[in-house]
Amino acid sequence: MENKKELKILVWIIVVFAVAFFLPIESARFNTAIAATFDLVKWYAREHVVLCLLPAFFIAGVISIFVSQGAVLKYFGANAKKWLAYTVASVSGTILAVCSCTILPLFSSIHKRGAGLGPAIAFLYSGPAINILAIILTARILGFEMGVARTIGAVVFAIVIGSIMSIIYRKEEKAKKEEQMNFEAPPEKRPMWQTSLHFFTLVLILVFANWGAPSSGETTGAWHFIWAHKWYITAFFGLVLGYSLIYILKIKWQWVLGAVLATALSAVLAFSLIENGKLAPLVPMLVAIAALALITLRDQNEPENREWTLSAWDFAKQIMPLLAIGVVVAGFLLGSTHDGISIPGVIPNEWISALVGGNSVFSNLFASVIGAFMYFATLTEVPILQGLMASGMGKGPALALLLAGPSLSLPNMLVIRGIIGTQKTAVYVVLVIIMATISGLIFGAM
Repeated sequence: MENKKELKILVWIIVVFAVAFFLPIESARFNTAIAATFDLVKWYAREHVVLCLLPAFFIAGVISIFVSQGAVLKYFGANAKKWLAYTVASVSGTILAVCSCTILPLFSSIHKRGAGLGPAIAFLYSGPAINILAIILTARILGFEMGVARTIGAVVFAIVIGSIMSIIYRKEEKAKKEEQMNFEAPPEKRPMWQTSLHFFTLVLILVFANWGAPSSGETTGAWHFIWAHKWYITAFFGLVLGYSLIYILKIKWQWVLGAVLATALSAVLAFSLIENGKLAPLVPMLVAIAALALITLRDQNEPENREWTLSAWDFAKQIMPLLAIGVVVAGFLLGSTHDGISIPGVIPNEWISALVGGNSVFSNLFASVIGAFMYFATLTEVPILQGLMASGMGKGPALALLLAGPSLSLPNMLVIRGIIGTQKTAVYVVLVIIMATISGLIFGAM
């Protein structure tokens, strides 16, 4: 046993030495990939963590603590009516402006509350895939046909993939069904409308805080109006959240008022002192989240309030490290593309463009695999695809990437593996890739 341990240490020393010895620092491609990695990490930290992930952790905490297990089992449980469970799960993304990583804490929370594997997987896929903002943007920039195909494909994918996962693991689902058969839901602590108001207020804050800019040159219309006023709208729902904290969660109004004033003051200072318009909103959001955590952790009247923040922290501990690893690996291999910037990774972009032309089985499969492993933040897949299609990408592979990309990514896979295990994760990823490939072939042939 001791010899094996020493041998393992020796092997690791040799591996580290070999990597250091042969490090290709003279290679332009390697150095560019390193730059792409740091660029993607920096962009992810600035654009995604504070405005997307942190609110998502608190939303997941609401499901975990305030939404009763009986309510989750009613709509998503193994004994729930299949048509109801899959309908709710497959269209859930229309109200969630989330990407493949932001959906993870929400998926984890409903899975822990006893949701059936099929509906939970349908929810996991549909959350990012049928994002209403992304659907509209797809139709406007890539064409109405592509927008319709993406909408239909996303809903069908969610139902079919969830159903297949449920069939494959039917023994586990049967055991879960029997276990839930005798479950007696405890009485609701508060009316469902109050919990719903609290939940959807947080969801709307997430949606409007991440509302994307309109297409280039557009200065009119509802999309532009919302984008131009999104921080006022976000602030309004912040006040609604304050109401919810006082009258639903019963937190002292003095504490909530103090949190509101601190957030408002930080917003005024940030927007007046920070020249970078993208960084300014991060300050009041961080102050608001810190204040929310502080007042809920200090609350002694309602134990659930403290548990809410501790639950959000548990999700953060579970998900953030794996996401960080995934972002680093994705940036190094596939590069960083955002805000008009494109830095290639170790795998050249030209190779990808050349391999996804036409409508062959290979081009659709390749587009599905690349989409599955590449990271797309909410709405960024549309301009990326616009550039690829301009470089010769076929419309079939484009749809395949649209259906595989937003719902999967390497960081996403690492976290899912920690929630449902390696085997189920592999089956889920393979199903998404196969269905995206078939959909691309059909759409490309039309």
